Amino acid sequence: MSRQTNPAVALIGPRQVGKTTLALAIAERRPSVYLDLESDADRAKLSEPELYLEQHGDKLVIVDEVHRLPNLFQNLRGLIDRARRSGRRTGQFLLLGSASVDLLKQSGETLAGRIAYLKMHPIDGLEVADKDIIPLWVRGGFPDSFLAANDRLSQRWRQDFIRTYLERDIPQFGPRIPAETLRRFWTMLAHHQAGLLNAAEFARSLGVDGKTVATYLDLLVELLFVRRLEPWHSNAGKRLVKSPRVYVRDSGITHTLLGLATLEQVLGHPVAGASWEGFVIETLSAAAPYASHLSFYRTAAGAEIDLLITPPGARPSAIEIKRSLAPKVGKGFYLACEAIDPEKRLVVYPGSEIFPLRDGVEAMPLSAAGKLLRDLA
Repeated sequence: MSRQTNPAVALIGPRQVGKTTLALAIAERRPSVYLDLESDADRAKLSEPELYLEQHGDKLVIVDEVHRLPNLFQNLRGLIDRARRSGRRTGQFLLLGSASVDLLKQSGETLAGRIAYLKMHPIDGLEVADKDIIPLWVRGGFPDSFLAANDRLSQRWRQDFIRTYLERDIPQFGPRIPAETLRRFWTMLAHHQAGLLNAAEFARSLGVDGKTVATYLDLLVELLFVRRLEPWHSNAGKRLVKSPRVYVRDSGITHTLLGLATLEQVLGHPVAGASWEGFVIETLSAAAPYASHLSFYRTAAGAEIDLLITPPGARPSAIEIKRSLAPKVGKGFYLACEAIDPEKRLVVYPGSEIFPLRDGVEAMPLSAAGKLLRDLA
């Protein structure tokens, strides 16, 4: 996510994460016009963009699914500059859509100094009551999935979402990857949740070369469906692991790719611990101070930290993630902390109490860890 001062445009993505609700909430607060570019009628209004948009220069213009009309940015630049000369410098356009890399690049080049970006994450563990954290973990953070009337309907929504995204949405961004091939790769990543990336192994399973696997992974990372967690590299004196870890970012999508619909099914599957780890990482990422760097630490000798969060200009916080109600920290975590000397040493677990462990380590629930990171901002 990047931010610039005094933006005339805000570009928000990815799609399906409450952006329509956001647009409606904003529209209630000020005069606005809403255009959905999946509608033929609304696209027709922008056949001559400047002619139409100049009529609404006194309103906030909300354009949904903007990735369907990427050339619009060129027209917005002239409109923004004319409005600035007349004294209106901010809040002219709100653009909503899937934030593909090409779209972000084009908007940045065309609207440099005029645009701010906001990534809309799925609902995270700090946005629900503590009693709802486990259901959120099982169903994931997409609103229609989390708020479904029952597990069956939640699973059905996620199945439909995956199919629609693979068959309809991803081809809009340019890659012509067979939907079934990409689904197989996505499912393999779910089975490999929290594991070190082994591109050669994936390539053999898919019957493609390593460069093709890298292309598939880059696409899912760019579309914010997969997190590539890079290893910590600041300590040159240690033999550190160099491969990144990979996570399917939404836990509900992880579970659906593996055919898991209920808490009992998730808990009975080997992925449960890794899925919980990914869920915690996404929540703490959203809570961390702006522009924080996320990484993990692992040496060949076995010293390991699941997550390091390093705010700009500050020391990292070391976070161990456990799914047990009686979390125990291994020797590897303490050895890694000796090497890094982190600001905070935390163990996040699914319980409700905060209590100390040895050597300055504190065990705490996810909500408490998230609030602590927010206070660092």
